[in-house]
Amino acid sequence: MGSEHEKTVDVEGIPFPQEIIAGAKTLSLVGHGVTDIEIHFLQIKFNAIGVYLDTDGVVEHLQGWKGKNQLLEDDAFFNALVSAPVEKVLRLVVIKEIKGSQYGVQLESSVRDRLVATDSYDDDEEEALEKVADFFQSKYFRPGSVVTFHFPATPTGAAAEISFATEGKEETKVAVENAGVAEMIQRWYLGGESAVSQSTVKSLAEHFAAVLSSP
Repeated sequence: MGSEHEKTVDVEGIPFPQEIIAGAKTLSLVGHGVTDIEIHFLQIKFNAIGVYLDTDGVVEHLQGWKGKNQLLEDDAFFNALVSAPVEKVLRLVVIKEIKGSQYGVQLESSVRDRLVATDSYDDDEEEALEKVADFFQSKYFRPGSVVTFHFPATPTGAAAEISFATEGKEETKVAVENAGVAEMIQRWYLGGESAVSQSTVKSLAEHFAAVLSSP
């Protein structure tokens, strides 16, 4: 992903750089949180999440929300965030170990459901989604492992790229060649009320409410 700056934000004891370099762009950390479930009143945290965007480009795209501070339940805002034609990176750092196949099945199911709901699930989407699920099939998510989703501003080849890095093994990557699948992966993490991590969504809403209310 390129070089990173030294300043970090702590998310569940995991340091996330405030800025990273993706391609020729410096992307800023604009939201963070965790994926978790509650079992018998115990909160089990699986991944820490950092959302990086080309800040200047996305703020320009979101001018329609300038001065608004109630963004959390505004689906149109999150739709605009997903559709913003800017460089985006989602970084997941594993907190609780699981098999990569478990994560792959969850991603495949959630993305398929979103595509079916919009009548956008066809052979091309199925093939692209199976390729992503297969990528995770042989992985093992040890604590500290990193999954990175890179969404280019203007896809000229792949619509997105996913990489997986874990200690002691070489980083591996897979291209997401279907734009619909790439979009729904974004919606899984950035899609407002339907997103998998509400703490991340809340963090994004607070960040952009502050940014868009400044002169």
